[in-house]
Amino acid sequence: MEDKMSFEELQGMVSICIDEIINLKQENEIVKKKNLELEKMVNNMLENQKTLINSVSQCFDNIETNRHFINHALDNIKYELQDDMEGEDKYILQFYDFNITIDGIVKEGKSLARFGDGEFAVMAGKSRQKFQRYDERLAERLREIVVSNEEGLMIAVADNYGSLEKYSEDGRQGIRNYMTKEIRLEQRKWLDLSRTYHNAYITRPYVLFADNETDGPLKRFMRLRQIWDKKNVIIIEGSLTRLGVGNDLFSNAARIRRIEAPAVSSFDRYDDILRAAMKYVEEGIIFLIALGPAAGVLVYDLYKAGYQAIDIGHMDLEYEWYLSGTGCRSVVKNKYNNELLGGDQVEDIVDEKFYAQVIEKIC
Repeated sequence: MEDKMSFEELQGMVSICIDEIINLKQENEIVKKKNLELEKMVNNMLENQKTLINSVSQCFDNIETNRHFINHALDNIKYELQDDMEGEDKYILQFYDFNITIDGIVKEGKSLARFGDGEFAVMAGKSRQKFQRYDERLAERLREIVVSNEEGLMIAVADNYGSLEKYSEDGRQGIRNYMTKEIRLEQRKWLDLSRTYHNAYITRPYVLFADNETDGPLKRFMRLRQIWDKKNVIIIEGSLTRLGVGNDLFSNAARIRRIEAPAVSSFDRYDDILRAAMKYVEEGIIFLIALGPAAGVLVYDLYKAGYQAIDIGHMDLEYEWYLSGTGCRSVVKNKYNNELLGGDQVEDIVDEKFYAQVIEKIC
């Protein structure tokens, strides 16, 4: 009887222990669940804290950016108003009308060398790593050309001076941000206030202008197309530039041939590029050049050799943007663009007509 009682007692104790274990396990599961919920809550709090910190940081960045833009706008306003300016501050350049420049090219057979922020940066000894490493020989050539005064060579400078009313709001802000006192002083070393320049933005007829939602850009593109109308054209461009590929910008040319140069730092191979160009010169030919800062030098040397050459810069990309109708710059997947993030990631193309036009490749 005592043994049986002991067994029953033991069985009861085991049962109690099992129940207790089950209860503890259930309580443990509840605690684990609460811990997970608490951990999740803490993580959410930390994420919210990070988001709040980032938002506050972004607000301060925006405030600083706005302050930066406002200060530049205030610094530039006297130049835009052209009011009460004298001495060093009297720094307004005069520019020819767009149509006068086109007539000079089309009717008088003149060449065009353009000077924008990239060219002036090189001239000032600054590196433009995105598309052209600094080269003292290039800098010297550009300094020589910008002050030249040749009858058949038009010198074009980006019209960032005086009133900006013809430009879009984004265009104005970009110019105001760029035209610091330091930049003005740099450029003044090479620019003549008594001279009238052509406008380097002639090859940027769309995005920059306030009338980019009207027929104004189309009229400018139609005028630009007169430059190569029924002409024998040689395009000299970076290997991924692909002027006119996928659009009709140059469809009115009589013939197109291409010399491909390196996509970046093309001036490294300048002598080879010039030598290749001179192999194909003939009566009535016109060179259209898109090579970054090296373009102006090539225009000058071809002009001095007796041939018409035009630095057309980003004209083809401007036409692509015009066709898209967005009113802004965007990446064109199969064409190199040094100005936009991701613009140097260029997709391959399948275009037999384009490849047939390439007569020289300088890698």
